Amino acid sequence: MNQPQRYLVTAALPYANGPLHIGHIGGAYLPSDIYVRYLKANQRDVAFICGSDEHGAAITLRAKKEGKTPREIVDHYHLMMKKAFEDFGIRFDIYHRTSSPEHHEMSREIFLDLLKKNSFETETSLQYYDEEAKQFLADRYIIGTCPNCSSDRAYGDQCENCGTALSPLELIKPLSTLSGSAPVLKETTHWYLPMAQHETCIRNFIENGTLNGVQHHDPREWKAHVLGQCMSWINGGLQSRAMTRDLDWGVPVPVEGAEGKVLYVWLDAPIGYITNTKVWADKNGKNWEDYWKKEDTRLIHFIGKDNIVFHCIIFPIILHQHGEFILPQNVPANEFMNLEGDKISTSRNWAVWLHEYLEEFPGRQDEMRYVLCSIMPEQRDSEFTWADYRDRVNNELADILGNFVNRVFVLTHKYYNGSVPPVNPDVLTEADRQARVEGISSFENTGKKIEEFRFREALSEAMNLARIGNKYLTETEPWKLIKTDPERTAIIMNYCLQLVADLSGALAPFLPFTAEKIRRGLCLEDIFWNDAIKKDQLPEGHIIGQLPILFEKISDETVAQQMAKLEASKAVTAATSKEVKEVIDFEFFQKVDIRMARIVEAEKMPKTKKLLKLKVDIGSECRTVVSGIAEHYSPEEIVGKTVLFLANLAPREIKGVKSEGMILMAENATGVLSIISPEKEMNAGDEVR
Repeated sequence: MNQPQRYLVTAALPYANGPLHIGHIGGAYLPSDIYVRYLKANQRDVAFICGSDEHGAAITLRAKKEGKTPREIVDHYHLMMKKAFEDFGIRFDIYHRTSSPEHHEMSREIFLDLLKKNSFETETSLQYYDEEAKQFLADRYIIGTCPNCSSDRAYGDQCENCGTALSPLELIKPLSTLSGSAPVLKETTHWYLPMAQHETCIRNFIENGTLNGVQHHDPREWKAHVLGQCMSWINGGLQSRAMTRDLDWGVPVPVEGAEGKVLYVWLDAPIGYITNTKVWADKNGKNWEDYWKKEDTRLIHFIGKDNIVFHCIIFPIILHQHGEFILPQNVPANEFMNLEGDKISTSRNWAVWLHEYLEEFPGRQDEMRYVLCSIMPEQRDSEFTWADYRDRVNNELADILGNFVNRVFVLTHKYYNGSVPPVNPDVLTEADRQARVEGISSFENTGKKIEEFRFREALSEAMNLARIGNKYLTETEPWKLIKTDPERTAIIMNYCLQLVADLSGALAPFLPFTAEKIRRGLCLEDIFWNDAIKKDQLPEGHIIGQLPILFEKISDETVAQQMAKLEASKAVTAATSKEVKEVIDFEFFQKVDIRMARIVEAEKMPKTKKLLKLKVDIGSECRTVVSGIAEHYSPEEIVGKTVLFLANLAPREIKGVKSEGMILMAENATGVLSIISPEKEMNAGDEVR
């Protein structure tokens, strides 16, 4: 493949319905930022495009839950995410939004163009409708059991447990998330993308890397799990997919008679890449079409595992059918990142939120960037733990990188008053030459690995410069040679200073804040990647400045605090978001006999910690009940209390005592039980309806 004239790099548009977490960052945004920083260091023409995805059912669902409008939701989270990206050092050329007028216009134009080309089929079909909410249900408003992994929390478009893309009709026991009721099927008309018509074309594109009989890209450069997921879809037979939805928030379908319908978010969101490129180009005096319509542009999509099918199959079909747009040359999707032995979950608040990290660890963006890159889920799922975060910061950043750079600065100021010492080539040793050769090799390999999207290996190569330097310093011991062989000492310190300068360049894509500190300390301007490889960056006599400690170590107490925070969030979430159990009908509910009861006697059950034996007056009779409330109420304080009582529960024997019913209690996040008392005076035996 020829060297591209320009690069168009996109990062997945995050939903504007919640904050960013480290799984998002490690999955798509950090790798894309590293790649773009490298390209720009090589003076490549690059447009780095992202923005908030602000349409779709997920937004409206969040708005309904919070009692807000969709506009209020997206405005809040758009600004939150934009600031978090900027503060973390993710440097997009533009971060725009799909609710903008520019995007609505672009989406309408592309839809109408496809419509003129007969790219869609209209189809009237049965879709789920909530009779209580009186509306058709978007995919995200339907929840049920996944037919693939049996998770009972699968949505109508995708199972977030196993990543399988779904249609609502595939769900087992579907329920409406609006009312909790089982939806009914009702006729509605939509525009469908007949993907089966494009199966041969997309198969050649994915499997062989060809497009219209011409070699487009090398499929061997794509990740195995990306190709595997795509071929699984294609081999299973591509099905038509609706490109419109019955919804009141999104880009209205620009066709007469389509009132109440919007473009499917997975049609309108990828178009956001195009819109955002145009907005950026217009503001910077560039032609957006050069980046989307010229074959000498290299289009790269950075996404997570759950977006592979949309970026590799559906969106390419749309672009190819349009006829004017280029298709991606690579989609280096990452797998998932887990947290402390569990899946990251926004609904369960099991996450390390980016904005909270930035608040709690000010000035330590690079520490998190380093750890996330070190464990990036490039080929398989990975796991973040706070203990590993501590160990990598302390043992690698502080003890290897920070230690080497600090020692070089200290020794240079001590022996040469901050001046770069001269090199006498006549006294060079093989160890000196070897250290230089190894350093240049690691620098070159860093770039090669970045271009192959192997960011973990690239970071390791960059860090190898510090390892080479530490080894070289330890073996040559310039602090001893300074008295007996000043010429050799000068060579050693000069080479170490060059390694530090090279480090600042090699680490810049990964640790931009640290690299900038080092370059300021060296009194160096930015230098382009290839120039750094070709020549020494620090000439003889160059004066360096001072450098603060680069990395403070992470304490065990900090790890304990973060773990306690996670556990606390889990407890709170468990209390506030317990799922509603399986829906029952009214006839079943009528069989349940709950009534007020008064406790007249209470005593502890022998040889147990949790059980009390109670005598309960239910109006018509007294019952004996065994209840597990001894850790919450003593026998003395429970006597005389009026409680809720399940009267028609089948009797069962507990510790040799026949229990005839159940006391109903409330339970909070920490497991504390509480009696539920009536607001007004009620008599034993009064029914609860």
